[in-house]
Amino acid sequence: MLMPSEEVITDVLSKYRLLERGMFRDPSDPEIRARFHDTAYTLCVLMGRRTPLEAVRVAESRLAVLRDRKKSPDSDTMAAG
Repeated sequence: MLMPSEEVITDVLSKYRLLERGMFRDPSDPEIRARFHDTAYTLCVLMGRRTPLEAVRVAESRLAVLRDRKKSPDSDTMAAG
């Protein structure tokens, strides 16, 4: 399965979290509700999951892995040394 880039995951997850807060503030607002559901759907498709909660979990895990890779030395460099 192809995985989206860190930037795409971060962007969609940030939008999801922002709209999630909007839903808590005003769950009856039809515009916020529609945008939230659209973003949740997008996140599910990007992460290959059926529910937004699963998609958020996978997105956060994927971002953690990508950030850890940036922090740690390249494994190929270590093996060559």
